[in-house]
Amino acid sequence: MSQPTTSTVEVNGFPCRVWSKGSGPKLGFLAGLGGLPRWLPFLDRLAETRTVIAPSLPGYPGAAGHTALDSHLDWVLAVRQILDKAGLAGADLVGASVGGAFAAEMAAIFPGHVRRLVLIAPFGLFDEDEPAADPWAQRRDKVAGLMCADAEKWNELVAAPEGANSIEWPIEMTRASEAAARAFWPLGNTRLEKRLPLIAAPTLILWGEGDAVLPPAYAGKFARGINGSTRVETVAGAGHLAYLDQPDAVARAVLSHVA
Repeated sequence: MSQPTTSTVEVNGFPCRVWSKGSGPKLGFLAGLGGLPRWLPFLDRLAETRTVIAPSLPGYPGAAGHTALDSHLDWVLAVRQILDKAGLAGADLVGASVGGAFAAEMAAIFPGHVRRLVLIAPFGLFDEDEPAADPWAQRRDKVAGLMCADAEKWNELVAAPEGANSIEWPIEMTRASEAAARAFWPLGNTRLEKRLPLIAAPTLILWGEGDAVLPPAYAGKFARGINGSTRVETVAGAGHLAYLDQPDAVARAVLSHVA
C-alpha cells in the first residue's frame, strides 16, 4: 500500500495534517474516533477512482489546537476552515462517527460546501429510550470491542506507527480521545436534530449492524430528520467504525453514492 501525499494547513494558528491520494474528483473524509494514525485500506479503495483528501481534525493524530476550541461553534468553524484550506469546498464529503457529525454540520450550515454526503454512524443525536454508549467511560480493555466488530481492527488502528516514539504515542492517542470528548461529551449529543432539516445534499447513511456505540436505530432518526434525498444501508459484519471492519463494502457503497 503506497503512502499518501502529506501537506499541512493552519487553523487558528495550529497545524493540521492533510493526506491526499488518488486521481479524479475530490472526495473528503473526516475520520471517526481514534482519527487517522495511519492510512487505511478503506481510503485506498476510494482512491482507486477518486482523489481522496483526509484532513486531521484538531487534537487528532497529525493535528493540534483542540484546546483552543471552547464551544461547539468553535469546532464547526474550525472544520469549515480545514475543508476550505484542504480544497474540499463544494466536494463530496464522507464523515464517520465524530467526523460524521461535523460532516452533517457542514452540509446543514454551509450547503454550498457539500455536493454529496455520506454519514457513517455519525454522532450528534441522543435518544433517552435508546441511549448511546459513552466511549469515554469505558475500561481500556473494552474499547476495541466497542469500536469494531473485530476488535483487532481497532487495535491495528491505534498501534504506534513505524517510527513513532513508544513513550509519546500513547499520549497522542489520549489527546485524540480528549479532543473527541471536548467536542462531544456527554454522549455525543450536539442537538444536531435541529439542523438536520437544513441538509439538502443527497445523503447516504451507513450503519454497522453490530454498532455497540450508537444503536443502528439511530440511522432512521437521521434519515427522518434530513429533508433532502436520503438512503440508509446497513453494513453486515461491522461495528461502529464500519470502514475498519468492512473497508471494501463501505467503499463500494460510498463510491456508488457519489458517482
